[in-house]
Amino acid sequence: MNKALLVIDVQESFRRQENWAAVSDPDIAARVDELVAHARSEGDLVIWILHAEPGSRTAFDPALGQVRLIDGLAAAEGEPVITKTSHNAFTTTNLQQLLTERGIRELVISGIRTEQCCETTTRLAADLGYGVTFVIDATATHPIEHRDAPAGRSLAEILADPRTLSTDEIIARTEYALSVRFARIATVKELTGS
Repeated sequence: MNKALLVIDVQESFRRQENWAAVSDPDIAARVDELVAHARSEGDLVIWILHAEPGSRTAFDPALGQVRLIDGLAAAEGEPVITKTSHNAFTTTNLQQLLTERGIRELVISGIRTEQCCETTTRLAADLGYGVTFVIDATATHPIEHRDAPAGRSLAEILADPRTLSTDEIIARTEYALSVRFARIATVKELTGS
C-alpha cells in the first residue's frame, strides 16, 4: 500500500450553514462513499480529515457537535481521523508523518471545498513530492462573493449578484489550475470503473 485517499472536511458543519442550499453537490457524501469503498477494496489507506475552529461559536466549533463526518460516512477500524485548524491538511496535523511512516507516496483528494481546503492540500502535497490525483466530481463547493461585496447579505442576494462566482466556475477554475501542474484530474468513474 503506497496510496491514500484523503477525505477532506466532508462534515456536518457545512450542512448547518445557510449556503449549503447552494452547494455544488448536496450528495457529495455518496461520491465520497464510492471512493472510500474502492480505496478499501484496493487495500489503500483512507484518511478522514475534519476542520475545526475551536472557540469560534460557529458550526466549526467542536464544542457545538458538528465537527463530525456527514451522516452516512464512517471511518473503519484503523482509518485515521485527523482534525486540522488550517486550510490545508498538513500544516496543523501529523498527516505528513503518518504518510511517511506508512510509505505512502500517492494521494487521492476528495472533499469540501474544491478550491479551498482540497486545492490547498493538493498544491502542498505536490510541493512535498507526492503524486496527487484530484477527483473533481468528489469535491464540492459554494458560490464565492466578489471581494467588494457588502458583508451580511442573504444567500439570495449573493446568488443574484453577477460578480459572484458560480460553483461551476469555481470547479472549472480549480481543474484548470491544478491539472498537470499539481495533480492529475480524474472522476469517480475513471478511478472506480463504475
